[in-house]
Amino acid sequence: MRALVVNCSPVSTGAKAEICRLVARELESDFKVRSICIDAYVFGFCKGCRSCLETGECVQRDDVAEIMEEYDRADVIVTVSPSYWGDVPGQFKAFIDRCTPWCNTHEPHASLQPGKCGYSIALRAGSSMKECNRIMDTIEHFYGHLEIKGCGRLGLCKVECKQDVALRSGEISAFCQRITEENNAEIRQIEELYNDRTPA
Repeated sequence: MRALVVNCSPVSTGAKAEICRLVARELESDFKVRSICIDAYVFGFCKGCRSCLETGECVQRDDVAEIMEEYDRADVIVTVSPSYWGDVPGQFKAFIDRCTPWCNTHEPHASLQPGKCGYSIALRAGSSMKECNRIMDTIEHFYGHLEIKGCGRLGLCKVECKQDVALRSGEISAFCQRITEENNAEIRQIEELYNDRTPA
C-alpha cells in the first residue's frame, strides 16, 4: 500500500515538517511512503470561471495536476496542517479551490481511484482544540468531495517548534499505529472476501 504525507505549510522546515517526518518514519514499515510540501509546487488561484463545471478540467495548466497524481497513487493520505488564523494556510486553501474539477458535486468531474482513506493532523501554538477541529473539518470536507473516506484526526495544541513536537511523539506514534492497524485490517477483509469467492 502507498501512503502520502502532505505538509500544508508554506514552510518546509520546522514543527510541521518534523511531524511529517515522524509520520513517514512510523508508516514506512507497512507502506511505501511519499511526502510532499505544498510550497514545492507552483499553481495559480482559482479564477472562478466555472469552466470546470462544464468540462471536468481546469483551464489552467500548472502543478495542481502533478499534486493530484500523487493523491491518485496513494491508498492512504495524511494531511498535516498548522493554524493560520484558525484554518488551513492560504497556500493549501488555494490548492483546495483548484480541485473543483475533481469535486463530486457536479458532472462531469475528474475522479481519483476509489477506496482511499484520509487522516488529518492539525497543530497550533495556542491551547484551544476548537481551532484544531476547525482545521480538520476543512480537510475532511475536502476529502469528502474527492470521495476520500475520512478515517481519523489528531489535534495537537501548544506546538510551535521542533522541541514541542518531540514532547508529543508518543501521541503521533499512537495515531500512526492506528492508521497501520486499520488499513492492515481492511486488507485482511479484502483478502478474506476474495478467498471466499475463489473456487477451491
